[in-house]
Amino acid sequence: MRIDGLQYANWSEKIFRQLREGGVDAIHVTVAYHENFRETVQNLEKWNRWFELFPDLIMKGRSTSDIDTARDTGRTVVFFGFQNPSPMEDDIGLIEILYDLGARFMQLTYNNQSLLATGCYEAEDTGITRMGRQVIKEMNRVGLVIDMSHSADRSTIEAADLSARPIAITHANPHEWAPALRNKCDPVIRAVTERGGMLGFSVYPHHLKDKSDCTLESFCTMIARTAEKYGTQHLGIGTDLCQDQPDSVVEWMRVGRWTKEIDYGEGSSANPGFPPMPKWFRDNRDFDKIEAGLLAVGMTPTEVAGIMGQNWYRFFADNFGPVQN
Repeated sequence: MRIDGLQYANWSEKIFRQLREGGVDAIHVTVAYHENFRETVQNLEKWNRWFELFPDLIMKGRSTSDIDTARDTGRTVVFFGFQNPSPMEDDIGLIEILYDLGARFMQLTYNNQSLLATGCYEAEDTGITRMGRQVIKEMNRVGLVIDMSHSADRSTIEAADLSARPIAITHANPHEWAPALRNKCDPVIRAVTERGGMLGFSVYPHHLKDKSDCTLESFCTMIARTAEKYGTQHLGIGTDLCQDQPDSVVEWMRVGRWTKEIDYGEGSSANPGFPPMPKWFRDNRDFDKIEAGLLAVGMTPTEVAGIMGQNWYRFFADNFGPVQN
């Protein structure tokens, strides 16, 4: 079983076919960065059209039973998520509506302060806001997973503590291995994993040691050492693959509508576009290289199977949908 905890590709038939060639059973895809509710619905309309055009390759996901169906029928199941709470605007009632439309993940922040929490690029982290506490309760109630991938440390730890259900960091790496603003320090990873949450390892070059020159051995050794510290069962893959996206999309991701200036984020101001991917992971056909690399650094087949997909499957089964009494 292979599950990717986060992708934001420029979707096409080519990529859908590569998902199948790579044996990817399920993916969490970003359908909103800074979009409001109506704009997010328009993005969902695009996905409905792709499901209609390519029914032999992809299918919409709502629960883990859909992963089982996809595996039985040779397809990839697609789960929707937001990298910002902008689709819910300032209306807590929209959370259930968005869940009913198919959303299964929502980040409480992107890089900036939101109405709910503090993003990782802010100088001061004031933690979860009053509205954020109410939104966490509502997300717990309907079964929308709290994702803190772009959130600051205090906010993430508070979210893990306040949430009645485990939360996720779908795409990031340990800060001690690669000191990027988006990567997570030890107290943050512990707060998430000790409460049953998940960390998805990213192959996005700005999150890697040596960036685009990161080796497969280095990446897989990092995963093995992380497993020793926090437990293998709380780890998965969240590639943050942005395949075939034009460089102009980076501006939308980082800037949105909040500034008139260019925000270069973790990238170099001389090259604000997407960095080259490491040679060992160019697209979805390369998941087998990660699997082989994990085995090569000494992880057991059972541990590797968990990281490649089974841990996400279990997490989805427990956390998609309302709590069953």
